[in-house]
Amino acid sequence: MNLSQKRGVTGNNGKPQNRLYTIKRLWDYLMFYKWVFILAIILTVVSNLLALVGPLLTGYCIDQIVGVNNVNFKNVYFFGALMILFYIVSSSLSYLISIVMVNTSKKIVLKMRRDSFDSLMKLPISYFDTNKIGDIISKISYDIDTVNVSLSTDLINICTSVVTVITSLIMMIIISPVLVLVFVITIPIALLFTRFMVKKTRPMFRNRSQKLGELNANVEEAFSSLPTIHAYSRKNDIINRFDEVNRNATKASMEAEIHGGITGPGVNFVNNLSFSLICLFGVLLNFYYGLSLGDIQSFILYSKKFSGPINETANIFIELQSAMAAAERVFNLIDAKKEPADSKNAINIQEKYQDVGDVKLDNVEFGYNTKRKIIKGISFEAKKGEIVALVGPTGCGKTTIVNLLMRFYDLDSGSISLNDTNIINIKRKSLRQSYSMVLQDTWLFEDTVYNNIAYGAKNVTLEDVKRVCKLARVDGFINRLPQGYNTVLSEGGVNISKGQKQLLTIARAMLLDCDMLILDEATSNVDTRSEILIQEAMKELSNNKTCFIIAHRLSTIKNADKILVMKDGKILETGTHQELLDKEGFYYSLYHSQFE
Repeated sequence: MNLSQKRGVTGNNGKPQNRLYTIKRLWDYLMFYKWVFILAIILTVVSNLLALVGPLLTGYCIDQIVGVNNVNFKNVYFFGALMILFYIVSSSLSYLISIVMVNTSKKIVLKMRRDSFDSLMKLPISYFDTNKIGDIISKISYDIDTVNVSLSTDLINICTSVVTVITSLIMMIIISPVLVLVFVITIPIALLFTRFMVKKTRPMFRNRSQKLGELNANVEEAFSSLPTIHAYSRKNDIINRFDEVNRNATKASMEAEIHGGITGPGVNFVNNLSFSLICLFGVLLNFYYGLSLGDIQSFILYSKKFSGPINETANIFIELQSAMAAAERVFNLIDAKKEPADSKNAINIQEKYQDVGDVKLDNVEFGYNTKRKIIKGISFEAKKGEIVALVGPTGCGKTTIVNLLMRFYDLDSGSISLNDTNIINIKRKSLRQSYSMVLQDTWLFEDTVYNNIAYGAKNVTLEDVKRVCKLARVDGFINRLPQGYNTVLSEGGVNISKGQKQLLTIARAMLLDCDMLILDEATSNVDTRSEILIQEAMKELSNNKTCFIIAHRLSTIKNADKILVMKDGKILETGTHQELLDKEGFYYSLYHSQFE
């Protein structure tokens, strides 16, 4: 059982979390700024107490009417001036509170978003295989913003409501305990109705957050694949698919908002019922027991103060359902199971060995899930300085082998060792720093050509970058750019060709002083002449380095020291290019199929 399950946190199946745990987590974030929060509460109490003096002073003003033409204006002006003063101070404090809470909530959201992003950086690759990027982005943007709105307004509103309700109740009891009995009937009705609606709308708001996450995921997927969509003329299909997801998200939002909106009017009806009963019984108490008009007026105003927060609190609770649903999704991300920690005895492989590169796989088995094995009992050795090529049909497990070598995933059984040390006993950071990688899917960020190539390397000079660019046969292309090595590439490198992006990532890998190389279809996006030049550069680069090459174009791995021919997660044949051709087996058929 992982950490999230122990704590009662929701998975992606939409089942409810432990609400108390979610509240506790939010409270923990508040406690980072507890003194500011305590100050806000104190100011809230003072502000509301000053505002609640108003109804009492209103009653005093009315009681200054002694007769038809007999009014004590001196006292009226005095009580009126006090009311104005109290309301001015109260409003000023309320404005100060709003500033304090907005600033505090922004700091909390900043920390929450940082924690979410830190969690993303520590999550295993498997998390991103099972969660859509758009939904993840929705969690760290929309969901956290929803929590922010709730923290900046709802918490103080709840404190305000509590202070107002308690103080108003005390004042009404002092004025007329009999009239307070009206609320013995109406308040339970309002509370039961609110509880029923909160319970009914909670899953609706959770569903709304989920559907909005799916909407963001759909938009992200559509924009990231626009060239393919246009190439296959599937714009209408994508629009129809978006319309369906958009309708579902809109329907979920409407359902939550409509049902949530019932609570306010329902509680407001109960409050109006209270007001009507107070007016009726107030007149009777004035007629039979001499309750003054000033006291009746003060009681009515306090009853409004008393009932208003109950109505507002009902609406706040509906808003809190949305915030709680959003917080569940955020904490689900923060608490997602991280990559297992390195073992206590894990070593830094670079500190133990001056040179690393002897890799051995012994009866390795692995599956991305328990139902299907991708790698089935694979064993082979790669000696220091050898070039090992992995070939075979799509889906045979070539890239999975690379994922296992880098410990992006851990084995189900068997072992992988580096210099006779099981990689489980090597720190992940140290293991991954032993490799430089060039993948088929290139990645460049919005920065200069120089910074893109120097990415990941330390103490790199411009001359170092130029040296590897010459080796990668990309120096001439860079010099033709407007600002040469200082040319800023647009996001993803869209202002250069795919082949040029591939060459830049190859130059980047060359710059890293690693003992081992992984080339996953590294020359797939370059022309034949560039491929030949890059192969020559790679041969020079790979001197005394262990290289793992994944290739579909078998002409690119003729010079490999060892070729592993894979099919259905197993190694069928092993040997050099010529040895495998001489066997006239599976490799022979693969090779000749590319030239027929």
